[in-house]
Parts: sequence; C-alpha cells; structure tokens
Amino acid sequence: MADNLYTHQDANVRKTWALMTGAFVLLIGLGWILSQVYRDPAILYGFAVFSVLGNVVAYWKSDSIALAMSGARPVTREENVRMYRIVENLCITAGLPLPRLYVIEGAQINAFATGRDPKHAAVAVTRGALEQLDDNELSGVLAHELSHVGNRDILVSTVVVVMAGIIAIVSDWFLRSLAWGGDRDRNNGGTVVLVLGIVAAILAPIAATLIRMAVSRKREYLADTSGALLTRYPEGLASALEKIARDQATLPRAHSATAHLFLSSPFKGKSARNWLTQLFNTHPPLEDRIRILRGMQS
Repeated sequence: MADNLYTHQDANVRKTWALMTGAFVLLIGLGWILSQVYRDPAILYGFAVFSVLGNVVAYWKSDSIALAMSGARPVTREENVRMYRIVENLCITAGLPLPRLYVIEGAQINAFATGRDPKHAAVAVTRGALEQLDDNELSGVLAHELSHVGNRDILVSTVVVVMAGIIAIVSDWFLRSLAWGGDRDRNNGGTVVLVLGIVAAILAPIAATLIRMAVSRKREYLADTSGALLTRYPEGLASALEKIARDQATLPRAHSATAHLFLSSPFKGKSARNWLTQLFNTHPPLEDRIRILRGMQS
C-alpha cells in the first residue's frame, strides 16, 4: 500500500537537490557580483564557503530550526496516548517508521511535518487540534502530515525555507552595503556590474519566495489525497478543514518563514488580511481542498 500511496518520493528528492544546487549557484552568482563591485575576490571565496555551510545546515538541521521557530516541544506517550496510538496505526498502514511527536501550545487548529527523510521525521500538532478534533478528524490531519513524510516533500519544504531565508538575508545585506558606499568606480564596466548587483539583490528573495509558494500549493493537494487514501475516510480531513476554516484563534509563534509548513495558514484574523501575508500566501483555498476530498467519496 505504501508504494501506491507514495509515488513521488524520487521526484521530490531530485527536486530537493535541484533547489539546493540552484540556491548554491545563485549565492555564488551574488558573491561574484559583490566581488566585482568591491573589487575583492575574498568576497567570492566567502560566499562559496557560506553557500556550502548553508546547504549543510538546510539538509541536516532544517527540521530543528522549524520546530524551534514554532515553539514545538516533544511529547511522550504518557502525556498523550491518544495521539501516539493514532500515529502508530497510521504508520503501520503506510509502512512508515514512527516519527518524533511534538505539541505546539496554542488554541489554533493546525499541524505540520518536517525532517529530511522518514527515519528522521517529526510531526507537530497544536494543542487546539488535540482538544477540538474528534478521532476521525485528528486521524485525517495526522494522515495528511504523514503523507508529507511518505512523499518526501518535508525535506523540500524545510530546505526551501532555509535556503530562501539565506538568500533574502544576503540580498538585504548587499542592498544595505550599497547605501554605505564601496568601490563604485565607473571604469571598466563598473556601472553595469553595480546595476546587475542591485537587480540580483532585489530579485533573489522574490524568486526564492515564488519557489516556496509553488512547492507548497502542489504538495498540499497531494498530501490531502494521500492522507484520505491512508485513512480510507476523506470526510475526516474534510471535517477538520471545515473547523479550521471557522477557527480564528491565533498561533503565538506564527512566522512567515515557516507558515508554508503547516496544514493551513497559521495567520488568522487581522494578520490573515494583511496585504503582505496575502501576497505570499502558500496555501490553496480551504474550500477547494474540502470540495476535492468530498468528491473522492462519490
């Protein structure tokens, strides 16, 4: 059954390495532009080292970063037997190892999965989800998150957020550095290089955000379908998404860098109506997801 559910593993692994390679090349390109602007080859070498370290951190520690940013804490079996039993049953059905389980202290109904592979996966669920969802609904939510684990897109999404963050930081640093001066010699094409540097610094974080949006929207639909096949009860997740649609509770540690990891956007109320939040929204409409899930039952 696991082979039928998770047919996109290899594609997502290839996508991960392609994204990491693309980010590496982009950072090296920014480093070269900076080295030309400031006429210092040491900048290029520094960017090369920084790019390698960034890829290492993104691959090995992105899950720890995401969990820490979300304020998730590990939960033991004794603390929540119900959650453990549901996850264990789903993992047996899906042929997946038991992930590390975490709880996020917040009234909002939400959850996310992270990790570089099924053997190093983690699933975090909010207190609101544990208290407000019945067993069928919670099973649907957890099956959705385990589908992210089985599809290997947890690595894609967590790597993207780390690499996008690095690119945004570097681009912001470059734009700020221009304001403080530097070698702006107009000879030997200096003006052209400077203009290219400014354009690259502006476009780099935009490109990283667009990649994150594209990855997230596709993976949500896929995880909804895989999760429904895993539980054999699409209505469970559909009902949970309806409760999420009505839920206006805030998440204390909601962050734009990790928002795309969650089952649904963690921004609610006023924060959800913020123009910047809407511009970079990474989740497909809940009503579309509910309609597709209920269509699976007909």
